[in-house]
Amino acid sequence: MMHATTAPQGRSQDMLTMIVTTMRQLGVTGLPRNYEIFYEALTGSNQALALDLVSLSKRPTQSELDELSLKYFGQNHGQTVVEQARAAIAHELEDIARILRTERTSLERYSEILSETSSGLANPRLVTREILEKIATVMSVATETTIDNGRQLAETLGEKSQELENVKSKLEEYKKLADTDGLTQLCNRRAFDKALARIYEDPKKVMFGSLILADIDHFKDINDRHGHPTGDKIIQAIASILQHATRGNTFVARTGGEEFAVIIDAANPEAVAGIAERLRAAVAQTPFGNAQTGAGFGPITISLGTCMASDASSAEDLYSKADSALYKSKVGGRNRVTHYSSQPEPVSGGSKGWMLYKTE
Repeated sequence: MMHATTAPQGRSQDMLTMIVTTMRQLGVTGLPRNYEIFYEALTGSNQALALDLVSLSKRPTQSELDELSLKYFGQNHGQTVVEQARAAIAHELEDIARILRTERTSLERYSEILSETSSGLANPRLVTREILEKIATVMSVATETTIDNGRQLAETLGEKSQELENVKSKLEEYKKLADTDGLTQLCNRRAFDKALARIYEDPKKVMFGSLILADIDHFKDINDRHGHPTGDKIIQAIASILQHATRGNTFVARTGGEEFAVIIDAANPEAVAGIAERLRAAVAQTPFGNAQTGAGFGPITISLGTCMASDASSAEDLYSKADSALYKSKVGGRNRVTHYSSQPEPVSGGSKGWMLYKTE
């Protein structure tokens, strides 16, 4: 949960430091899958995982950590999936190569028969009716065999092609799973980082692109009052609201516990502010409660911060400035939108300006 007393620029670094320090204290190897476990546990994004991690020995073994990783992130075991696909592809390609070698041998033999037949027919004085009938029989059998082999080859190669297509589909499915948040089915932080980096690979996206960061207000209190399962359902509901309240030129992701991000490809600052305000209002106007008991969970709101890509020098800088704007919304009373601008403020003449789009 984001606390108003913590400077936004330092939060990510502080979390990284805490993760690295904790892993070192426990003697955990710095493997990517281990970082994933400790990130989810220490940020509070996965309470069940955190409890399981605490229940391990004081110095957890790699096998214990791998069991946790398989339990909670089984779909993300990319290396295993890729290695299995690589082995399957290699096997299919070897089969195809073997089939083609066999077919080449068959065609070479057929060519030899044709050559021998042609040589035998070169001297018509030695060719009798009986010899011609034998030649016709041999050629008929050889041709029929070659045609059958060709037909079988086509069928087999078709099957192998389908098998390779199945492997490709599995890899595509893995890619989708690896980039999808399991709770909300939105894109996850991994996919978000890649999408954010792509902005600065295209001058047009830098000119017209933007980032909106959103955070559920008082989410820790929601979990404390109603329990984590309810908190998860609220996260899912807000994810659905954000997804349906945006248009086709937007990229929506869940970047952490109660945090979301929206990347917009082409919009001016006023349009971005309007989109962010629409998202804020959509959440604020939605009644959240237990459908079975009718009990309400009280008003649920989000705070948002926006920044144009042209106001930042890199993906990291864009995220930092949007996060700073989000922090301004948090300390300014929550349930509001703040836009970061690099333009000087008319009054103070400072290097950065803040435009608050919602006040309570």
